[in-house]
Amino acid sequence: MTLISSVSGIRGTLGGKTGDNLTPIDVVRFASAYGSWILQNVDKATVVVGRDARPSGPIIQNLVQQTLVSLGIDVIDVGLSTTPTVELEVVRHKAQGGIILTASHNPKEWNALKLLNKKGEFLNADEGEQINTMSANLSSIEFANIDNLGVICKESDAIQHHIEAILNLPLVDHHKIKTSSFKVVVDGVNSSGGIAVPQLLQALGVEVISIHCEPNGEFPHNPEPLAQHLTDLSKAVVDHQADLGIAVDPDVDRLVFMDEKGTLFGEEYTLVACADYILRTKPGNTVSNLSSTRALAEVTRRFGGNYVASAVGEAHVVEMMKKTDAVIGGEGNGGVIYPDLHYGRDALVGIALFLSHLCHVDCKVSVLRSQYPNWLMRKDKVNLSPQQDIDALLKSIASAYEAFQVTTIDGVKIDFPDGWVHIRKSNTEPIIRIYAEAKTEHRLDEMVGGIQRLVIE
Repeated sequence: MTLISSVSGIRGTLGGKTGDNLTPIDVVRFASAYGSWILQNVDKATVVVGRDARPSGPIIQNLVQQTLVSLGIDVIDVGLSTTPTVELEVVRHKAQGGIILTASHNPKEWNALKLLNKKGEFLNADEGEQINTMSANLSSIEFANIDNLGVICKESDAIQHHIEAILNLPLVDHHKIKTSSFKVVVDGVNSSGGIAVPQLLQALGVEVISIHCEPNGEFPHNPEPLAQHLTDLSKAVVDHQADLGIAVDPDVDRLVFMDEKGTLFGEEYTLVACADYILRTKPGNTVSNLSSTRALAEVTRRFGGNYVASAVGEAHVVEMMKKTDAVIGGEGNGGVIYPDLHYGRDALVGIALFLSHLCHVDCKVSVLRSQYPNWLMRKDKVNLSPQQDIDALLKSIASAYEAFQVTTIDGVKIDFPDGWVHIRKSNTEPIIRIYAEAKTEHRLDEMVGGIQRLVIE
């Protein structure tokens, strides 16, 4: 597999040859570059490090932390944690940065270094490029002498601090949630969510039924929280007559719900529902990426706000949210960003907001879903070969559809009156993604088929 460096982090599969996969040498190389970048503006620095439960996590965490210590950087080791928890810990400790060791939805053979700035936010493209440049020239990196090495401090209550911060949010109605006596099934995909999600729900007074919540990193199914991977959750919701089901990805920044019938609420509608709740009390602007549902724009306009689309990637969404002063935003993959807590995708705050919303509308999850515009989305992908000229392909697609509204800030998106299709190179895998949305399956076939014919040619 190819070692991928992008705005989403540095990720690859374990083993193999240096420079092709994520080997120990590559881990040390990128950790050295990141630590040296952190030290450009300060004499002494602290970095928070956490990981998901995948088997390679302890190895990579040791490599990263000892590399940082060798640079003279102090490390706060939060151990098995979630991506949003590490983001909050950077701010709480006034650290200069943070690293989350997770490959998100990728299978267990993958891992990654996801890099944060002192605000607990992902690096932007320019900052990421600086680190890439530094990683290619390690001779310029200066390590600390024996008297100036960093130290490692372990912290065991980071997730609890995260939960307390959520409970203190004014729009999280934990009293009403508690009195609603919800019964919820949780699929933690045997990673950090198996710890964090039940702990949050218990703090909210919710009855929890846990499946796949042993944080051993042995994913019981494909870890991407899609309907075809969540059959165990669907069965458990029905068998236990639960009010809803919850599934997260391994690092707990993506969130999906399942209704009382065992039917997926739809990952695109996680953000829509949370935004609906926020906008009822605090009207304002919203942001999601170009590959997210039009339903968010429709709900936003219903409350008098403006919707704006950004390039794909959390850093791009956050940048646009700040620019437009958005009250909520995120990505259609189940990522909720609520700036009153922090600028990062956070499944835990999404759960608390969704349950608060469900209490206030006082209906079943299936009824709530029926109240939103019913867009159908298709997410396809095409594997790339090293010989393909992707930029030329995207340019030819844009030219073929120039009669329609075409956006090229991130791949090519074509907006039609009755739907859209977005084609882009993935930040996290060696593939092209083709996302499309329309009101009917027939229209989806037409739009996606047209693009696929151009790709095959």
